[in-house]
Amino acid sequence: MSVYSLTAEKILLQKIADGDELAFKHVFELYKNKIYCFVVKFVHSKADAEEIVQDTFFTIWQKKEMLPNIEHPRNYIYTIVRNKTYDYLNQAAKNQKNLSQIWANMQTESNPVEELTNFKDSELLIKNGLANLSLQKQQIFKMSRVDGLSHEEIAQEMGLSKSRVKNLIVDILKYLRHYLSKHTLKITLAGFLGYLFS
Repeated sequence: MSVYSLTAEKILLQKIADGDELAFKHVFELYKNKIYCFVVKFVHSKADAEEIVQDTFFTIWQKKEMLPNIEHPRNYIYTIVRNKTYDYLNQAAKNQKNLSQIWANMQTESNPVEELTNFKDSELLIKNGLANLSLQKQQIFKMSRVDGLSHEEIAQEMGLSKSRVKNLIVDILKYLRHYLSKHTLKITLAGFLGYLFS
């Protein structure tokens, strides 16, 4: 569908409402790159942009019974992704104020990450989350969280500036907290959407 067709897309939405996964995949493929490019300009994080894209399509599938009433599919999809992007930016702004305290809390025994070890497979969950990061970020996380090195010590070891290390740790923490807070969501479509986005 190289040329936009309102009628064709409304038909696709009706099929999705009827539970047609192929129609859902078709709409996903049609829009994923467009809305990813839109989102990444605002969030400046490829991983978070992909997460917002997947959240958008999860919402579409979750509310598929509403789709037959949608007059303009494109506007509907962009409204969802815009709202999710705004929510992300608002949350990121709030989190930014507390990142130093969050990192300090993660160094103590009574922190959210440590408490997760009381649950089955939580260690694997954390490892899986870290595995999604670059090797450099994994190493920096280990040096800071496990080895207890300071920003300056990590910077010397990695050949980076202290400010760069600080920024990377901020990114790591934001991602890890987001991953841990979201890991129970999107269970129904996680595998399906992961396959589509690969």
